[in-house]
Amino acid sequence: MSEKIFVAGAAGAVGSALVPLLVDAGYAVYGSTRRAERAHVLEARGAVPVVVDVFDAQALRAALMRIAPAIVIHQLTDLPPDLDPKLMADAAHRNARVRTEGTRNLVAAALAAGSRRLVAQSIAWAYAPGATPHAEKDPLDLAAEGTRGVSVGGVAALERSVLGAADLMGTVLRYGQFHGPGTSNAEPRGACPVHVEAAAWAAVLALRHAQGGVFNIAEDNPEVSSEKARRELGWHASLRLRQGVAS
Repeated sequence: MSEKIFVAGAAGAVGSALVPLLVDAGYAVYGSTRRAERAHVLEARGAVPVVVDVFDAQALRAALMRIAPAIVIHQLTDLPPDLDPKLMADAAHRNARVRTEGTRNLVAAALAAGSRRLVAQSIAWAYAPGATPHAEKDPLDLAAEGTRGVSVGGVAALERSVLGAADLMGTVLRYGQFHGPGTSNAEPRGACPVHVEAAAWAAVLALRHAQGGVFNIAEDNPEVSSEKARRELGWHASLRLRQGVAS
């Protein structure tokens, strides 16, 4: 029987690239969306759709206990189309709620279902000011204020929940700014960009790693180092879907 994986946020930018990779790798993929009209899209990509809201803790727990996935992958965000600057202030609070309350609910549901691994999406531009390029051991910018403070606070809460869960091997992928299909950027933008398909590959490679931990996932840049991911996961920024899954 194929190993079961539950992908929270399977219809999002990373989830859309990730689901086909997992299916090709032989996993039985269950993909969540909170919008029923997206279920057919997940089915077309090879996933079993699960319509559930991460903020409905009881329904989420029931869904995961029914599925009993060995692995849970957290790719949930709540951001406006094209990252519209006029909407980002309000979106920062919604997204932080996904990372705090949503992650807490997902971790609790995974533990109740007997899952053994959790891989979660974080961000690579939340480091405190200091010497660059930033490595994973560097502190987050917990003193940040305003919208950045809201975002960094959500990231810190997510990472604590994922890495601090007993009986659950947690991996945090600190992604750079996405570009590519399904994102707001056709070309690299920001201080530490990453192609969305390379980001999806990082989640697949994390599942093959014997240990959890924190990994920066970004193209070569002066701000953030992804050397750990290259060394330990075998990840590199040129990975794309068309390359297929190696055994």
